[in-house]
Amino acid sequence: MDPRADVAAHYSSGTLLGEIHAALTAMGLSEQSVTAEDLGPVDEFHVGGRPATVELVEHLQATSASELLDIGCGIGGTARFIASTTGARVIAVDLTPEYVDVARTLTEWTSLDHLVGFEVASAVDMPFDAESFDGATQLHVGMNIPDKAALFAEIHRVLRPGARFALYDIMTMSAGDITFPVPWAGDASASFVADVASYREHLAAAGFEVLVERNRGPFAAEFFATMRQRTVNEDGPPPLGLHVMMGPDAATKIGNMTTAISTGIVAPVELICRRP
Repeated sequence: MDPRADVAAHYSSGTLLGEIHAALTAMGLSEQSVTAEDLGPVDEFHVGGRPATVELVEHLQATSASELLDIGCGIGGTARFIASTTGARVIAVDLTPEYVDVARTLTEWTSLDHLVGFEVASAVDMPFDAESFDGATQLHVGMNIPDKAALFAEIHRVLRPGARFALYDIMTMSAGDITFPVPWAGDASASFVADVASYREHLAAAGFEVLVERNRGPFAAEFFATMRQRTVNEDGPPPLGLHVMMGPDAATKIGNMTTAISTGIVAPVELICRRP
């Protein structure tokens, strides 16, 4: 099977929109009243959730005149956050058709569809002209893409000179085996975690310069500790959260990832890059 089909199948459930709608109803929210901020607990599918997004997006220096790209957008949380806080126009792509369908619906519910658009597309072969965007984000995407060289070359192609590329991925820190499943893969055949040196090498080869590198391991540890304590205090997870995205084995996936992070095998890392 095509690895891209494997990735799309891993993230698909066929019931995601219904589950989100049910959770919103349990919270007293409707399609007419829900906001981008309300959706934050479920549509920021990466370590650190909304706080991580806020800090990453600051590096883009986006304005209402910016045209931005979100690569591997999931159900659109980062794209909606950028649009709702900066007024920028955002185009977002993801390999999973269900994610894109859900993203479009949630964006309509939050009345942001005039600023945010979504396309089903591979990050290594995007349907955009060269030099189309003023900046780009990529949050927890590279772990599913084996060819980092092709990924960064394609991103470089669609960015304008001077554009910033804000990347946030899980990367290898030391030797050791990851126990599966984890949020991005059911087994090792779909996991392509690489180390920071490899990322830097491929980014440089594509023509990027790295402006900032930040290991977010301590931040991740605090994030997961807070999540665990909140679950204990509330006698279970809230109606809306990342468990909705990950399905019935969410606890196992999160547990395996937190173990890999706490033992130093992997860590979430920010790389802020610029196309000269």
